[in-house]
Amino acid sequence: PFLMHYFIGNLGHFFVITAFVTSLVSFFAYYKAATVPSELPRQQWLLNGKVSFYLHAFSVLGICTSLFVIIANHYFEYHYAFNYSDRQLPVHYLISTFWNGQEGSFMLWMFWQAVLGLVLIHTNKFWEAPVMTVFALVQAFLASMILGVVLPGIDLKIGSSPFILLRDAMRDAPIFTTQPEFIPRDGNGLNPLLQNYWMVIHPPTLFLGFASTLVPFAFCMAGLWLK
Repeated sequence: PFLMHYFIGNLGHFFVITAFVTSLVSFFAYYKAATVPSELPRQQWLLNGKVSFYLHAFSVLGICTSLFVIIANHYFEYHYAFNYSDRQLPVHYLISTFWNGQEGSFMLWMFWQAVLGLVLIHTNKFWEAPVMTVFALVQAFLASMILGVVLPGIDLKIGSSPFILLRDAMRDAPIFTTQPEFIPRDGNGLNPLLQNYWMVIHPPTLFLGFASTLVPFAFCMAGLWLK
């Protein structure tokens, strides 16, 4: 019998929530740093914003690592691994499955923006507060896309989690009514149309391009804000 690997999924989901919360904290701290008139509180808010963004970047790395572990170890109890990978795929195509789903694409986007944010924190001291205010808010928006949290009372789901179990994604499947901890022996595999070495190279560079457009946008917004 197969064993369910709950820990890695729970860890990944924890990192998602942490990434969302820390991006909002960073946004608020940088906003305060950009608006308070006196120097000492400004420096304190700047430090809070910087630390929060560092924690956010670490959390984004944690999300990506957790999903890679699920895919690489063929944990098919998770919908993402079952849907996009199988045991026959070579390593480079297993890497491609990471961004095969919409959630993985958002994670790749978040990862590059977190890297660019860290670069900006260390290279633009004058513009740090207003630029990173915009950066952190965009990161919060992207993090909300993979939250997978249902708000109680109004039954509103925010985002789609890459760490959802197969049994939760396929509630109507008869097998899960009799065997809740059933794990398929293999996954659906990567779409044959995507089994090309360009799929390993193309999405990371494409999403780096997407992420890099946030840099001039953030500077433009900061410039308008500071007049």
